[in-house]
Amino acid sequence: MAVLKEQQYTAEGFYELNTEHPRELINGYIYDMSPSPNIAHQRLSGEVFYSIREHIRKNNGRCEVFSAPTDVKLDSNTIVIPDIFVVCDPGKLDEQKCNGAPDWVIEIVSPSNASRDYADKLKIYRSAGVREYWIIDPMNEKIVAYRFETTSVVEVYTFDDDIPVGIYSESSAPLSICINKLIK
Repeated sequence: MAVLKEQQYTAEGFYELNTEHPRELINGYIYDMSPSPNIAHQRLSGEVFYSIREHIRKNNGRCEVFSAPTDVKLDSNTIVIPDIFVVCDPGKLDEQKCNGAPDWVIEIVSPSNASRDYADKLKIYRSAGVREYWIIDPMNEKIVAYRFETTSVVEVYTFDDDIPVGIYSESSAPLSICINKLIK
C-alpha cells in the first residue's frame, strides 16, 4: 500500500473525503487498501468469521464479530479496516464504525500487504489496546498470534493446529480454531 497524499489528515478530515475505494488512515496518512481479495482469501475470511460468530451465538456471548469493510477508528489519526475483528464492549460501536480498540483483530495476509500486517499494524494494534492480534498467512499456512495483555511471547501455529483464542481462554466456553478444519 502506498501513501496517497503526503498531507496529513485527522479522522474528521478523512471522513470528509469522498472515496470510492476502501482506504485506511494510519498515523494521519491515507493508504489505499489492497486490490479486492481473491476467492481463497474470501473463503478463509468467511469461514473464520462464521466460526467465531457461531461460537458467540451458541454461548450467548456479549461480543460481536465484524468483517471488512468495517472501519475501526483507533484514535484521531488512525482508521483501519481489519479483515475480522471482535468487540466485547457495545459502547464502542456507533452506526458506522468501532470507536477504539477491538478485543481481537485478525488480518489475513495478501502478498501486497504483508509488511503492513506484520510490522505497521502490529505496532498500531498493540499501542491502541487490542487484546489479541492474529495474522493468518495463507501463503505459508501459518498463524502468528499475539496476546498482548497476557504474554510477550509470539506464538506461531500451522493451519493444522487447534489455536486457542486468548480472549476466551478463561471463559466457561473456550474457543479454539483450526484453519484446515474450516477450509477443507
